[in-house]
Amino acid sequence: MKIGIIQQKNTSHVELNRLNLRKKIEKLAQEGAELVVLQELHDSLYFCQTENVDNFDLAESIPGNATEFYGNVARQAGVVLVTSLFERRAPGLYHNTAVVFERDGSIAGRYRKMHIPDDPAYYEKFYFTPGDIGFEPIDTSVGRLGVLVCWDQWYPEAARLMALRGAQLLIYPTAIGYEHTDTASEQQRQREAWVTVQRGHAVANGLPVVTVNRTGHEPDPSGATGGIDFWGNSFVAGSQGELLFTAPQDKEVEAIVDVDLARCERVRRWWPFLRDRRIDHFAPLAQRFLD
Repeated sequence: MKIGIIQQKNTSHVELNRLNLRKKIEKLAQEGAELVVLQELHDSLYFCQTENVDNFDLAESIPGNATEFYGNVARQAGVVLVTSLFERRAPGLYHNTAVVFERDGSIAGRYRKMHIPDDPAYYEKFYFTPGDIGFEPIDTSVGRLGVLVCWDQWYPEAARLMALRGAQLLIYPTAIGYEHTDTASEQQRQREAWVTVQRGHAVANGLPVVTVNRTGHEPDPSGATGGIDFWGNSFVAGSQGELLFTAPQDKEVEAIVDVDLARCERVRRWWPFLRDRRIDHFAPLAQRFLD
């Protein structure tokens, strides 16, 4: 499969961000991309740096204007498209939602982010209700996609459940970066941990992983922090964790990566982790902590 990824710097203008993405999606499609993956909350700046009720105005119903726009883009480009939207489900009820579009522009499915962080500059619990759809892959014409979102990428349980439900690919739209006071060595440790844990999901499940992150500096509107330097580094890993592509940290990137899904079958025969799981002893994993 030819997978297109778009690592982008965002502006405060939603329409401009969308038009930029449209051009890039069309370019990737012309170059042969069958599936295109966008970064987390790609329509706007990362508004979760502060707690501001006015930011709920950015949210849209699904279906709505955003899904109409991206559905048309997917249809005109002839690609399966993974987007990341701020969903207005009802007044006072919002989700961080990945929406997948089929080649004909129809909505193939959606995934609502399950793990919601709450850290300085990442005040997502103020905005997002945890997902209630579960870890369900989305069937498309290019395969069954295990779409998760950002903070979900640190949880092996999420990746495993997608794999157990037949996902052929793990996909993570992402928005993660450095806190401005972190030392260079701490920044490196954080970034490498982020890559390593996801490569581990690829290995443990015998599935490729596609991760698309933001890049560029976005200031903190409150001035309480120095803002976030999103570390880019979007990457694609094969089913043994091998890196097939890595984007730079500080540049916008559009790239197509060839991924051999058929190879996953061979890898799982060599390393039959699903066969040897001791599911009769895993019940304690459903507990918060074992005292």
